[in-house]
Amino acid sequence: MSEIPAKATESEDPSDGAREGTAETAAAPGGAVWQSSPPGSIYDYIKVASFSIGADGLVDQWSLRAEQLFGIPAERAVGMDPIEAFVDEDLRERGQRKMAEILDGREWTGAVPFRMPDTADGERGEEGLAEVYVMPTRTAEGEKAAVCIVVDVRTLRSIETDLAASQSIFGQSPFGFLLIDPDLRIRRANVRFSSIFGGSPDDHRGKGVHDYLPRSEAERVAATLRRVLDTGNSITDMHVTGFVPGSEERRHWSINLYRVHGGTGRPIGIAWLGLDVTARRAAAREAAAARRNLALLNEAGARIGNSLDLETTARELLDVVVPGFCDLATVDLYQGLLAGDERPPGLSDGSAELRRVAFASAVSDAPFVGGGSPVAVGAVHHYPFNSPCADALRTTRPQHVPAEEGGLVQSTLAVPMVAHDTVVGLAQFARTKGSEPFGDRDRELAVELAARAAVCIDNARLYRREHERALILQRSLLPPGDPEASGLDIACRYLPGNAATEVGGDWFDVIELPGHRTALVVGDVMGRGLRAAVAMGELRTAVRTLALLDLEPAEVLSALDEIARGLGTPGGVQQATRTARQPRDADLSEVYLATCVYAVYDSVTRRCTFANAGHLPPVLVEPGEDALMLDVPPGMPLGVGGEPFEEVEVELPEGALLALYTDGLVESRDHPLDEGLQAFVGALTDPSQPLEDVCDHVLNTLDTHHGEDDIALLMARVQGLPAESVGDWTLPREPRSVGRAREYARGQLIAWDLEPLVDTTELLVSELVTNALRYGEGEIRLRLLLDRTLVCEVWDSGLVQPRRRRARDTDEGGRGLQLVGLLSAAWGSRRTPRGKTVWFELPLPDGETGLTDPAEALLSLF
Repeated sequence: MSEIPAKATESEDPSDGAREGTAETAAAPGGAVWQSSPPGSIYDYIKVASFSIGADGLVDQWSLRAEQLFGIPAERAVGMDPIEAFVDEDLRERGQRKMAEILDGREWTGAVPFRMPDTADGERGEEGLAEVYVMPTRTAEGEKAAVCIVVDVRTLRSIETDLAASQSIFGQSPFGFLLIDPDLRIRRANVRFSSIFGGSPDDHRGKGVHDYLPRSEAERVAATLRRVLDTGNSITDMHVTGFVPGSEERRHWSINLYRVHGGTGRPIGIAWLGLDVTARRAAAREAAAARRNLALLNEAGARIGNSLDLETTARELLDVVVPGFCDLATVDLYQGLLAGDERPPGLSDGSAELRRVAFASAVSDAPFVGGGSPVAVGAVHHYPFNSPCADALRTTRPQHVPAEEGGLVQSTLAVPMVAHDTVVGLAQFARTKGSEPFGDRDRELAVELAARAAVCIDNARLYRREHERALILQRSLLPPGDPEASGLDIACRYLPGNAATEVGGDWFDVIELPGHRTALVVGDVMGRGLRAAVAMGELRTAVRTLALLDLEPAEVLSALDEIARGLGTPGGVQQATRTARQPRDADLSEVYLATCVYAVYDSVTRRCTFANAGHLPPVLVEPGEDALMLDVPPGMPLGVGGEPFEEVEVELPEGALLALYTDGLVESRDHPLDEGLQAFVGALTDPSQPLEDVCDHVLNTLDTHHGEDDIALLMARVQGLPAESVGDWTLPREPRSVGRAREYARGQLIAWDLEPLVDTTELLVSELVTNALRYGEGEIRLRLLLDRTLVCEVWDSGLVQPRRRRARDTDEGGRGLQLVGLLSAAWGSRRTPRGKTVWFELPLPDGETGLTDPAEALLSLF
């Protein structure tokens, strides 16, 4: 019997049943137990084959592994000379000598280059290098033979390389590496892993994930390991958290898992490759926080300051920070700031009164307690001197407010709102329990957010101040109270724009003219702000001055046009006229444009004369008729110059309603001008109602709450002077007309039951008629008008206006006009289309105001 069985067994086949399951055992005589190699044997990786050589030097047995290694079936290999079959010609002689030595009973081992036999197609066989171990043996007949064991050297070199790579991973890799067996126990750990968790690599053999990670995290990782082992799906960048021995700092690892297979392809475990990413996670958190803060600042820049209202701006700040930055927040502004006090807000000790203007919460509807009783929105309060909030206001530095025992809030920042070195208020940001406390980065962000909001609030404060000043100026330039006019019932409305729009230049005026006439004016200076209000005041003053000159409406607008062109020029109207002739490239003066409609109503004739400078047309509502827009030619706006203005005279029936207005009443972004005009005309459906009710109805019907522009509305109902209140006579140009005029005046006054005015009126009528005879031309006309006052007018065809002068003591004349000025409430003269009119006005006796004695007035002249 030979030392090695001469016959190959089927167990050499790697595909036999021993590879499919667990190791097979069988009892043998003598109690010996035979066991096949389990999966994962070294023979799965090393290509080992055996064959035997008979006494004749030829192959007599060929194993299955030899078939796999050399690719030659047994039936072909048996009987072959191995030297002739596998050795090159130049080495065969040496090979034959070695074979003779082996058959002579000598063992031999060495590396032998070999070549596969040529194929049936004549192709040359592949070359290789085999390590051969030859052991002498004997056949059953006792003849010398040999058993050869052959190993493929290429496979050995590959295994050597793999072992070196494995050794470098386990000994030199900067990453933690584990080889985990199917029981989820560590089979092998590298040096890096053991340096982190302590001990040597062998100390970790047999441990599981529960020995390194918290229970919940270990169960999650164990479940992932089983899934990788069962499915073969790799896991990349799995985040694992835990602690290392001797440290309480939470560590973070990025883990990669993949299943490891044996040489037969059967899973033998899991490879674990871990990288400590704690620093990277911290850097990522810092970067995420920086991006979040930058996004918050960008959002603050876009959302804060869109309104010029103080309270709205404060609420915009809280809309940004809750809940993105904190859970609760409040804004307190100094009470003096909200009241428009120009003094520096607050006291130096930080305990001045503040008003809570805004509150926001992501967790509760009630304001949090910041070191005292809760403060409701709108309430006025102050912080104690020793409180952190007062300290923040006093030092202009953010302060941390301690949390209350058992309260909802765990961290609060009190941040002063500073704009242009002035503290305008205090913002408080709070985070509730469960949120991350405020850090240094959060403190810096809170200061930046509060500063941005403070600048917007200060801008809103400055705008509110300017807006209020302009509004006060504008209102001061409008007629005070309810204007009164002879022969007209007047009602007016003025609505300024909202706080978000600058004050405009809309105005209206009612000017009483001599002869119980009234000038109605409505205008609009183009532009907004204080400059527009000032320009409006200048134009309104100019209108009143021109109206007192008793000019025709077209002449008034022409003069206004010259004045408007001179408003933006330092040299005034004449300088504006000169620069108008120069190239406009060098003209840096401002241009003021305005629209205006000017109407003069005569209560005696009920006739109204209109002139328009680019303004919207007046609306007339006659009794029993629909409202209509008067066809008044719209001239160029004031300030353009170069175009004359036209007049239109309209007779107004008794009870008619006249409406003058600005474009803010009929035009907005949502309603075009044509639609607004039609709506305005349609709203004047019942002009018989009291004028105040008509104005309210118009404002409630139209869209007047848009706040885009000022609104001015002037409405007048015609109430002509009755015929019995007018005395009108024509006198011939002769001396007797003076006495006759006195008689007419006396009779009319007695008829009107005005006996106390008879003497004074007779004296003044005598003076005016005498002047008309001496200095005038043509026939003389005397007219007495009774309304709220008594007006006397003397008409003639002369163009020379009377001029009052001071008479010397030696002069016999020249005191008539002085006497008129002493005895009358007012007097004057005006041009007419056919001459002039000299007039005086006397107040009606009311029992309280005494009349000047004519005799005393005469004596006072000497």
